[in-house]
Amino acid sequence: MKMFVTERRNKIMELLHEKQRLTVKELSTQIGVSEATLRTDLNKMEQNGLLTRTHGGAMLNQQSPVDHDTSFSVREKQNRAEKSLIAKEAFHFIEEKQCILLDASSTALELARYLNEKMIRLTVVTSGIQTALELKDNPNVTVILIGGVVTQGSSTIEGTLGIELLEKLHIDILFTSASGFSVENGLTDFNLYEVELKKRMVHKAQKIIAVIDHSKLGVTSSAPFATTNQVDVLITNSTIDSDTEQILNSHHIQAISAS
Repeated sequence: MKMFVTERRNKIMELLHEKQRLTVKELSTQIGVSEATLRTDLNKMEQNGLLTRTHGGAMLNQQSPVDHDTSFSVREKQNRAEKSLIAKEAFHFIEEKQCILLDASSTALELARYLNEKMIRLTVVTSGIQTALELKDNPNVTVILIGGVVTQGSSTIEGTLGIELLEKLHIDILFTSASGFSVENGLTDFNLYEVELKKRMVHKAQKIIAVIDHSKLGVTSSAPFATTNQVDVLITNSTIDSDTEQILNSHHIQAISAS
């Protein structure tokens, strides 16, 4: 069965996370595509910061800002203070009685924690199991968990099973993070199946707010789920240089530094 490029690259990353290091020959045997095709994939993936090329193959880039396989609990603790600042900025966009959509990112979870401290009536729709649990005892918040397949080693719902539910809801704002954001490629993520759900989230929301810590800026992961023109606001934890801010403004994106 012919694989899409993104599926093939997802598979390469899955195998690398299992083995840490692989040769092109091993990958060719496992995935069933030519070594020439794989070399092209690996070179492109190295440019995107997903892995490190070695003589005859590739190894996992341990410093990669898009290391998707780190367990959710570890990712959640990373840059916690910065994510908290981003959450506080994000809160300013939320109004009483809105219906907001939170993805399964650790930054969105931080926003849920912040919401829990506020007296505000909301409906929160989420694909994050931890996010739903965080808000479930809040009498002011109605929580709707999008159904689907639970991602192994994470607290994310993926797949398209929840799309039918999404279609029935009016969503005022989507707060989403990503593995990477670049002006050329927009918001991108690693997991192809999670991306399908995120595309529908973007389509349904009246306003898209990207909550991205600085390590994701300028990074492109394998699968896009929102173009730059679909993003209304970008909140990050570092100072955005004037050139980047100008470019974002030209795309009608409000850029906010939560530093």
